[in-house]
Amino acid sequence: MERVLNFAAGPAAMPLEVLESIQKNICNFNGEGLSVMEMSHRSKTYDKIINETKENLKKILSLGDDFDVLFLQGGASTQFAMVPLNLADENDLTYYAVTGNFANKAFEEAKKWTNAVDITNSKVDKYKYIPEIDNSKLDKSAKYLHITANNTIFGTMYDKLPEIDVPLVADVSSNVLGKDYDYTKFALAYAGAQKNLGPAGLTVVIVNKKFIREDVRSKVPTMLRYDIHSKNNSMYNTPPTFAIYVAGEMFKWVINQGGVKELEKRNTEKANMLYDILDNSSLYKAFADKKSRSIMNVTFNLPSEELEAKFVEEAKKAGMINLKGHRVLGGIRASIYNAMTLEGVKALAEFMQTFESSNK
Repeated sequence: MERVLNFAAGPAAMPLEVLESIQKNICNFNGEGLSVMEMSHRSKTYDKIINETKENLKKILSLGDDFDVLFLQGGASTQFAMVPLNLADENDLTYYAVTGNFANKAFEEAKKWTNAVDITNSKVDKYKYIPEIDNSKLDKSAKYLHITANNTIFGTMYDKLPEIDVPLVADVSSNVLGKDYDYTKFALAYAGAQKNLGPAGLTVVIVNKKFIREDVRSKVPTMLRYDIHSKNNSMYNTPPTFAIYVAGEMFKWVINQGGVKELEKRNTEKANMLYDILDNSSLYKAFADKKSRSIMNVTFNLPSEELEAKFVEEAKKAGMINLKGHRVLGGIRASIYNAMTLEGVKALAEFMQTFESSNK
C-alpha cells in the first residue's frame, strides 16, 4: 500500500525507517519470543530499554547527571497542573507567557494552585506573534516563568529562548528535537510524544534535579509528584512501555540523522519553501507574523472557507492529508515535523502553486 503524505499536527507522521524497525520486532523482540507490549516492565530486558532510551535523549540534548528524564502519562495537559503543584506553593508567584490556546490552558490551570500572572498575552492580536519578555519587569522571587515554545494551532514559535533571571519552564511538545534549544537553560521542559517523539500516550519531562522537590504540599496526589517518579525511574506504576520503546527508536533515528542541529536545518529549509510561496502569493495569506513563524506548523488562509475546503479536498485526492486548520483558527495548517521529508514538502509546494494557478 502506498503511504500518504501526512501533515497532521498530532498524532503525527513517523519516519518510515522507525516504523519498519518496530514492525520487524513487533511479535518477537530481539528473539525473546514476545513483544515489548507483552513484556514485564520489571524485567531485565525492559530495564535496559528504558535506561537506554533515557540516556540517548540526554545524549541528544547534551544533558549531564544534573538532569533527569521522566516518562509519564496524561499528556502535556496533565503537566499544566503538575508544574505548579511541584514547583510552587499556593501563594507563590508564577509567570506565564500566554501565546496560544495551550499556553492559556496552562495559565488557567496554574491559577488554581498558585498566584499565576500572565506576563505577556497576545490573545487580543489572535496569537499572531510571540511577545517579547521584559526581564526587568519580572519579580525575581517568582518560582518560574512558563512558555509554550511552539504554538501548534497558530504556527508561531520562540526562535530564541527568553533571557530571564527566574527559572524557565517550557511546553516543548511540538518542536522538541526539531528546534535546537539549549536545554540546560530549562528548569523543566515537557512534551507530549505524539509530534516528534513517537505515539500518543507518553509524556516526556526533562527536569533539572534541583527543581525536584520532596517538600511539595501534602495534598498533592502521589502520581502527580516528580520526586516519586524520579526515585522510581518512571516505574512507580506500569509506564506506557511500548510508547517508551518507540520513543527510544525515534531517539536512535535522531542520532543517525545527525542530531537536532541537522534536523533544525532541514526543518527550516522545509518551512521556508512554503513561506516563500505564501509571501509571493495573491491567493494565500500566511497567518503568523514573520518574526514569530514556526518551522513546525505552517498556517495560512485562502480568500474564503469554500476555497479552503476545496484546497483540502483536492490535496487529499493528491495523496496529502490532514491539511485542514485547527477548529479554533480554521484555514490551512501544514505540520512538517521531523518525519516529514523534504520531498513531501516539495510535493505540497508544487500542489499549492498548481492550485493557485487554477483558482486565481
